[in-house]
Amino acid sequence: MRHMMWIYAVVIFVLSEARSMDTAVRNLTFNQGSEVNLTCSNKTWNETLFVIWRIQFQTKKLCRISFNNGTNDDSCNDGKSLRNTSSALSYLHIPNFSDTDEGRYECESVYTGGNDNHAIHVAIIVPPSISAWLYHKDNKMVAVCKAERGKPAASISWSHMGNISSVETVSKGFFTVESRLELPEGMDRENLSCAIRHPHWTGERILVPKLEEGYFPWLYVLIVVVIIVLLAGFLFLAQKKIITLRRYQPSDTSPSKSPPTEDVEEVEPYASYVQRVNSIYNSSADLFT
Repeated sequence: MRHMMWIYAVVIFVLSEARSMDTAVRNLTFNQGSEVNLTCSNKTWNETLFVIWRIQFQTKKLCRISFNNGTNDDSCNDGKSLRNTSSALSYLHIPNFSDTDEGRYECESVYTGGNDNHAIHVAIIVPPSISAWLYHKDNKMVAVCKAERGKPAASISWSHMGNISSVETVSKGFFTVESRLELPEGMDRENLSCAIRHPHWTGERILVPKLEEGYFPWLYVLIVVVIIVLLAGFLFLAQKKIITLRRYQPSDTSPSKSPPTEDVEEVEPYASYVQRVNSIYNSSADLFT
């Protein structure tokens, strides 16, 4: 009996390949990290002859997961598996859905009396990181609202009208949206806000841009302190080097030799000199008398 069913399944498969088959196409999105279950047919396991899932990922990689005559075949080897519901309906289970699971999932289910074919385009929803701030530009105030690395791209709107410019960039399949608003002169910044919408959220996110006033002065103070510390360290090392060189520099006068003395003519005391002159004078007077 099983042999006949297998032959019947092969015949159906050949006929299905030979003729143009109607394929149901669906587009599905799932949140990052969610558990995903894809269905291909509403037939139970008892009615199903075989099921084949052919998967082409965004990276162009191909793999296949199938059930045939009680035997499972899996060339994906990434955690995906064929499972049954409590009512014996077959489905493909994808655990912890991520961007690497995105792609086209083609399913063919052959059962007694016919077959079902589905092509499901599966995409991921990733919430963006959001931020808002104010800064000065050419004597003007500019407000920025940013939604970074989301999928799909977020949408941004402002509570006030003005000169608005938006830039959208894509990196590795993730979208970054940045919106800038030049504030008119005299505008009240306290009531300014931006609203960010994304499919991952049930509602919108409201941000109020704030001016980061304390950032730049503290940065300058930090730079000055670092420069002063470096200069002080350089001066300390230079002074230490000079002291070391003076300590080991040889002296001009050797300690074993006494300093040279000059020949100084001995000076006769004045009293002795006068006494001697008087003696000579007296002797000369005696000669003439």
